[in-house]
Amino acid sequence: MTRILGISGSLRRESFNTSLLNAAAGLAPEGVEIDARTIHGVPLYDADVERVGIPEAVTALRDGLEAADGLLLVTPEYNNGMPGVFKNAIDWMSSGPAAALFKGKPVALIGASPGPFGTTQAQTNWLPVLRTLGMSPWFEGRLMVSRAREVIDDNGALSDARTREKLAEFVAGFAGAIARGKV
Repeated sequence: MTRILGISGSLRRESFNTSLLNAAAGLAPEGVEIDARTIHGVPLYDADVERVGIPEAVTALRDGLEAADGLLLVTPEYNNGMPGVFKNAIDWMSSGPAAALFKGKPVALIGASPGPFGTTQAQTNWLPVLRTLGMSPWFEGRLMVSRAREVIDDNGALSDARTREKLAEFVAGFAGAIARGKV
């Protein structure tokens, strides 16, 4: 079994990225499990809070990462960049000795946006962070869902067959690369 921790970097209840992550989990091939999570409950990073204790939401994400064979970041794009709340969650997850959880971990990026360019800039903005954490990015596939309102229905389901096919191929490719040690 290949386990992938998937994290949606959006706080919005009807998030396109959470919908994309849930679709990815549903399209995972046999032998692959995507543990779909959000960043809800992660407070703004504050070393004073950290000294008192790690917030439960952060501990849960760290535990999920520790148990996973790979990490799937599902990133929105705000103002041509990564969302601050998502970066904040990764900062919490990687603070102190927990940074070792990221070292060498395979990671892939996907994202959905209502705009015409998908999440090109946000995905690019993540690369220095992933490099700093010592992660192993998977570059064999790329998925940026543009015009998300047209492919995700009012119930949050990924309704576009072509996008579902691309997402299934992406998930299978990433999971296969993890299983083969090719990331």
